Formats: sequence, C-alpha cells, structure tokens
Amino acid sequence: MRTIAGLEQPSSGRIALDAETWLDTTARTDVRPEHRRVGYLPQDYGLFPHLSVAGNVRFAARRDRPDLLERLGIAHLAAARPGQLSGGERQRVALARALARDPRVLLLDEPFGALDPITRRQVRDELGEILATIRLPTLVVTHAFEDACILGDRVGVIDRGRLIALDTPAAIQRRPTTMLVAKLTGANVLHGVATPGGAGTRIQIDGGGWLDSSASASGRVTLAVYPWTLTIAAPDDAPLIDTVTAAHQQAGTLVVHLTRLTVHVPYNDDLHTAVDPGTLVGVDVSPGDVHVVSPGTRTATFAGRYD
Repeated sequence: MRTIAGLEQPSSGRIALDAETWLDTTARTDVRPEHRRVGYLPQDYGLFPHLSVAGNVRFAARRDRPDLLERLGIAHLAAARPGQLSGGERQRVALARALARDPRVLLLDEPFGALDPITRRQVRDELGEILATIRLPTLVVTHAFEDACILGDRVGVIDRGRLIALDTPAAIQRRPTTMLVAKLTGANVLHGVATPGGAGTRIQIDGGGWLDSSASASGRVTLAVYPWTLTIAAPDDAPLIDTVTAAHQQAGTLVVHLTRLTVHVPYNDDLHTAVDPGTLVGVDVSPGDVHVVSPGTRTATFAGRYD
C-alpha cells in the first residue's frame, strides 16, 4: 500500500493506473505522492481528535465538503469530534476524508481491525454498500477471508511477499491451490496416502478411514474438504468415522466439531441430540468436493474491487 501511495519505493517494479504510470524503476519514473490522487484509510483511521467531523474532512479537501458528509450519512455529526463517535461512524468519517481528495484509487488497511465482532459485521456490510456506490478501484488488505469475500470482486493471497492465488472468492474456495489457501478459506485439512483408481483416487486418511476424490493423485497427499460439503451418517454406512468433541447452533446451522474435522449441517433438534460429545459418527462427502492440495505456510490477504 505504501508503494502504491508513493510513500516508499520498491527496489524494482512498475505501478500504473489505467494508462498512467506512477512508478517504473527501469525508466526511473516516480510520480510524487501528492500527484497520485490516492485515498488512504489507515487501520486506526488517523482522525485528528481536536477537529470536528467537518474539520477532518475539510483538512483533506482544503474546503468544506458537506456533499461528502451527506453522501456517507454523517452530515448530522458535522460538529462532533472523533471521541464522541462510534466505531462505524469514525470509519465513515475516515472514508469521507479519504474521498475528499477526489482520489482515483482507494487503499483500505485492515478497516475492521479495531472493531468488536458485532460492530465489525455491521460496518463491513455498510462499507460494502458504499464501495459499490462510489465505484472506485479499491484495494483492501485484511487477514479475514470472510471480509475479503464480501468486499472484493477478486481476492489475492500473499505469502511472504509472493502472490500465490488470485481469483474470484468462489473460485479460490472451489479449488484451493495450497494448504495455506485451504486453511485461510475455512477448509478442513487432512493428510493421507492416495491410490489411483478408475474414476479418480481413493485416499487412506491418517488416523483411519478413507475418502474418494475425483482428482488424480498418488502417494502422500494433503486434502482440503470444506465443512459445508460434509454430511453426518451412521458409522456403519460411512467411509470415515470420527468422535464428536462439541456441537453448537449458529445461524440455522449445526456446527459439529470432531477430532479431525468440523462439519456444518442444517440444524434440527434430533440431530443435535445425536451428536453429543463423545459420540461416534460417520462422515461422508462427494468425491468432487475432496480437493488435493500441497502444503503451505502462513499468509495475509488482500481484496480488490475493479470497476
């Protein structure tokens, strides 16, 4: 983000927006930050505590911008100071200040990092609506894949400075490329030994049981299986048996934690009673939902909107 904003220069590379080049180390082009027209929203929002809402926005625009306050629904807070605002209201003020420079691109750094879970969901949904309205190219950096899915048209996964995945949120979940991406997107990760078969592969899972995959593989493999693709079955009828450690209801879904897996199934009282801790249950999944991936490491995520 700092290189896009012009605050740091990389040792090599090129940054361009449309046909305008902002940085090209080979051609020795480096447009100054004040000429790049970037709107930046830092993680802590960076509002001046001694200025009012209108004053914070005026500082960036060098003039009053009642139109922006109205557009973001904070006109009634024009005289308030940041310390009097909620987390969501502070974010709207910071966004108004970022937009006050009439930017060509928005940079949002962990915009929900300082918010509690309830406020986070509300503010995230509101921000998504705002971004869809203003229709500016926007780069959002976040460590939460759920936030990236809601805000971004495309999601990129960065591991130690390398881009290891870039696609729509649905495509990244549909075919995770590494174990790191699988974990980031909420998949169960299993290990086993694969033996090729006529219609795909059968994998003997470490700890007992097996799963079929439509992917071709052989030898030691790592699997990614998403919780919502799994089903609970009677132990005698399932390829994989595991022990329930906990279960709870969440938004109409029964989340069942097993020794090796987490399963999401539609909630009903009978099933909840049948998955008490310590119960043995069977687990099954369609071969098309068993993804063969390779090991990975830790990561950070960015989400982008491109209009």
